[in-house]
Amino acid sequence: MEQRRIEGKSHWYHETQSSTYPQEVLPLVPEAANVEDSFLLDLAIAEDVLLPFQSWLHPARQLAQRLFPERVTQNRLHTFSAYERMSTALTVAQVYAVQRLCNHYAARLTPLPGPDSSRESNHRLAQITQYARQLASSPAVINARDRQHLDDVGLTTCDIILINQIIGFVGFQARVVAIFQAYHGHPVRWVPGLDIQQFADAQLFQEKDAQWHPAQEGVEIRYASAEQLECLSHHQPVAELLTLAPVLVHEPALLSLLGTLLTSALRTDAPPASLPARHAAHVTHQWQRRLF
Repeated sequence: MEQRRIEGKSHWYHETQSSTYPQEVLPLVPEAANVEDSFLLDLAIAEDVLLPFQSWLHPARQLAQRLFPERVTQNRLHTFSAYERMSTALTVAQVYAVQRLCNHYAARLTPLPGPDSSRESNHRLAQITQYARQLASSPAVINARDRQHLDDVGLTTCDIILINQIIGFVGFQARVVAIFQAYHGHPVRWVPGLDIQQFADAQLFQEKDAQWHPAQEGVEIRYASAEQLECLSHHQPVAELLTLAPVLVHEPALLSLLGTLLTSALRTDAPPASLPARHAAHVTHQWQRRLF
């Protein structure tokens, strides 16, 4: 089969099939790719307004640069390409339907060389896109079979950890951008044709005896590098990272930034499991006020 490489897609609703184009393809908003603030995407916000949030904005911006660098080096353990990273980010942005994010990631995806047109490459991209959409919109449906599909198309442990981090990060970014837009009275335009994400059932978060374990294998201490051991000693004591840190330390730089984010001013003394329940109760109360 002839191997072809193509340029990226010209719209938000990117396809998972590779194809060639006779002319240069441009994104809908090409200037959206060029931003100084890689997290807030150059929202017009006064510095004094952002000052109280610097403890988490700074690591969030660094995470954006780490997850979506200008150049991606691939090797045997890290096969996730720049195109796959940006395609995953765009898929998640579509789920959360914040137009500013869709414009940005679509504009960054467009000039990247896509995968070749082989059946294997198309299948790999389709599985990545499906997993990203499901985890971002309906995480409860993800199971061992879905994770096995990622392994079947050639994603390594490091790749699978990375795709999960990208999905979580873009979801966080979408919420922050939407909040700041609402704060300034700017409309948050929803992408036409996509359903608004539904709230999860609060009851799922109220099981006191519920336990979870990571789906991926963590780094074995006896094989860990000095950098990984130092990162673990510093960030594993954080409650949210106690079980997850050995997995995330595959990429210690990303774990370090996540740990900084989790211990920033965003942190609350409320038990993590109670937050979804409180939010769901607030939403229910607001709807009751509207109806009655």
